[in-house]
Amino acid sequence: MTAPRTENPVDVFAPARLGPLTLRNRTIKAATFEGMTPDALVTDDLIAFHRAVAAGGAAMTTVAYCAASPEGRTDRHQIFMRPEAVPGLRRLTDAVHAEGAKASAQIGHAGPVANARSNRATALAPSNQLSPLSLRLTRAATRADIRRITADHARAARIAIESGFDAVEIHFGHNYFTSAFLSPALNKRTDEYGGPLQNRARVAREVARAVRDEAGDEIAVTAKLNMDDGVPGGFWLDESLQVAQWLEADGTLDALELTCGSSLRNPLYLFRGDAPVRDFAAAMPQPQRAGLRAVGRFFLKSYPYTPLYMLEQARQFRATLSMPLILLGGVTDYEDMTRAMAEGFDFVAMGRALLREPDLVRRVEADHHTRSLCIHCNRCLPTIYSRTRCVLAVVS
Repeated sequence: MTAPRTENPVDVFAPARLGPLTLRNRTIKAATFEGMTPDALVTDDLIAFHRAVAAGGAAMTTVAYCAASPEGRTDRHQIFMRPEAVPGLRRLTDAVHAEGAKASAQIGHAGPVANARSNRATALAPSNQLSPLSLRLTRAATRADIRRITADHARAARIAIESGFDAVEIHFGHNYFTSAFLSPALNKRTDEYGGPLQNRARVAREVARAVRDEAGDEIAVTAKLNMDDGVPGGFWLDESLQVAQWLEADGTLDALELTCGSSLRNPLYLFRGDAPVRDFAAAMPQPQRAGLRAVGRFFLKSYPYTPLYMLEQARQFRATLSMPLILLGGVTDYEDMTRAMAEGFDFVAMGRALLREPDLVRRVEADHHTRSLCIHCNRCLPTIYSRTRCVLAVVS
């Protein structure tokens, strides 16, 4: 591992290039699902939410979750990219642009994390398995399914462009469709999409290529990639480093955002902090409510929160890759931001801190001693699901 880069670190509040974009600073609102799309379409509440983040100083806000396929939602209340969604998405991007920020659409397919009961469509996975979220069997995706979903990602990118988005973030994390293919624990296939890592990474590389071919240089293309799943036998750091190197060599991405955890098996591994099991159970419909009350302490494990808690793993990607990297996890103040820049990361992504205070970036810029009010209790997560009555899929 190389030593952290400390010579002349860049200013987090200086303009920065991301592919074809110039961002006003190096802070990005991470993708979160706010539960504000009851009809799978943009609402005034969702527009107001992202407008507040843009007015609050973030350089780019990420709209999630924008499913590439209707069965690829974690719940039927989420947006899926289709012509009917364009007018609302355009109103949202116009509002963000009016505040001087850029807008990114997180596109992806939930795969085994999709709620088949809510979507009224069978969830797809690399292999057949029982989903602990919908309590239904998933179906192993056929080659035709994979080709269709890959094409759906490209179509979603085109709809994002038509809707005024400046970037798309492809979801390769949290054991969603592509992430599930990467996982040895979830991918038991014996065809060209299973077995060796090169085969398990095929979906990620094909999807990234399809999106880049569709988007060209019109917008920035980033991806969110798991560094590890946080589950026994899952996708781990050494394999993730290799996949990241392949994606970089393919030249399909303008930046990579590093993440971790499995929405399917270990969701709070991503967040760190408290595990509000009772709050989550109260927000769930039956039978998930009863199940979560009984076994929630095993599913919703608590991990200690520390600032920049993904940095140690992310350093290995920074030492290996030359492409721009986005550091996520425990970024809440100026000290965190400047340390990320000194370590060689190009951008920082903020989630819960901006849910708590949408104007935090602007206040930190004005006063470097500003501290976030977020206490990492994670109670913002079940409040999202109480709005939609969907099963646990956790922030995107």
